[in-house]
Amino acid sequence: MADSTGPRIYSCFNCRNPVSRHDDIISKAFQASNGRAFLFSHAMNIVEGPKQDRHLITGLHTIADVSCSDCQQVLGWKYERAYEDSQKYKEGKIVLEKFKIVKENW
Repeated sequence: MADSTGPRIYSCFNCRNPVSRHDDIISKAFQASNGRAFLFSHAMNIVEGPKQDRHLITGLHTIADVSCSDCQQVLGWKYERAYEDSQKYKEGKIVLEKFKIVKENW
């Protein structure tokens, strides 16, 4: 029997705007300042803020905050550039904080 519920997605906790698919999770082992976060290969319905250099747990990165395109709630950040070779895999990927997203179609 085919799955009729559609893809499992994550939505903005504030307005329920879909922001990513469960299938796009790369890692659930990320840490944000307010707790756990997930690394995604893709996101949707988000707006990127200005790029800025930040010192994170894994070193210096150029990142841009990402916000929900409907309610403008900041949900996480996008890695624009990693300065250390071991961190290059993060470039172009999006981190969404676990407490700012909710599961839909589970």
